Amino acid sequence: MSTLPPANPKASSSSSSPPATGADGARARRILSSKLYSDVPPSKVPLVYSPSYDIAFLGIEKLHPFDSSKWGRICQFLISEGALVKSRIVEPLEASKEDLLVVHSESYLNSLKSSARVAMIVEVPPVALLPNCLVDQKVLRPFRKQVGGTILAAKLAKERGWAINVGGGFHHCSADQGGGFCAYADISLCIHFAFARLNISRVMIIDLDAHQGNGHEIDFSHDRRVYILDMFNPQIYPFDYEARKYIDQKVEVMSGTSTTAYLKKLDEALEVAARAFDPELVVYNAGTDILEGDPLGRLKITPDGITSRDEKVFQFARERSIPIVMVTSGGYMKSSARVVADSIVNLSKKCLIDMETPSARA
Repeated sequence: MSTLPPANPKASSSSSSPPATGADGARARRILSSKLYSDVPPSKVPLVYSPSYDIAFLGIEKLHPFDSSKWGRICQFLISEGALVKSRIVEPLEASKEDLLVVHSESYLNSLKSSARVAMIVEVPPVALLPNCLVDQKVLRPFRKQVGGTILAAKLAKERGWAINVGGGFHHCSADQGGGFCAYADISLCIHFAFARLNISRVMIIDLDAHQGNGHEIDFSHDRRVYILDMFNPQIYPFDYEARKYIDQKVEVMSGTSTTAYLKKLDEALEVAARAFDPELVVYNAGTDILEGDPLGRLKITPDGITSRDEKVFQFARERSIPIVMVTSGGYMKSSARVVADSIVNLSKKCLIDMETPSARA
């Protein structure tokens, strides 16, 4: 990948935005009135998590291969390693309906009032049999809390240089369509909030989950302010060929790709991205479903390979003084939580993030 990728419907080097419309005005008003951009004291580190992220309900969550307690276990590992103090974790607010309407249509949000519809999105058929009030409380509310975390993480990244939402990364959800365990489009929401509240006009999405990020690709299909680098296995879900048209830099990694080959492709991809676009914010979708043995990702990346991958992306942002937001996205083995925690510890050791607060350093 020594040359720029072929032209696509977006002129990726441009920072122009879509023309203002009545819908844009309503979006701006919702963002400006939102409470999700709360002030975070300096005593906190820009790592965002809430116990409300974790999904547990009568064991039904075990019917999906995703580890729905992964987020809490990541934090437990970080705390046990001495890398993080529990009291310094940032807890976000839950995204409200008005917040979600910044991207989502009213009709889509109304569709989530059907337990059968939610069951299809989260790929757990028995959810269809539950009262929707329980589905909303036990499944959708944790997702909304994570959406609040991704949105807040952008503000923290602008203020501190980096932020990690221990959850989020629901990259299969677009404004009007959920799927693949993704009910809300947190990445799209995060970016629109950043445009309106952070004086940011150019954002790069680096999506390194094993699956194609078709949700944000559809949402920003004709938005020149957003550049998308998506490195994914084209032989697995979601097979969204329409959304692939809107990827600025498409890097395909076939089933069975090794760590060495993967990291080489990533190095080349980041070089191309650096020449193609000058972002003011990087949103990094850091799925761990590329791990060897993951039943859905089908790649063969070692835990150390994931540590190296994350280090390369954070180094990319640090060298260019670009604020970076990381979300954890997919990962379908119990070992994923440990791998994510180890990678965060490595980022701290390499001084790519600073897990100490000003008061702790004094």
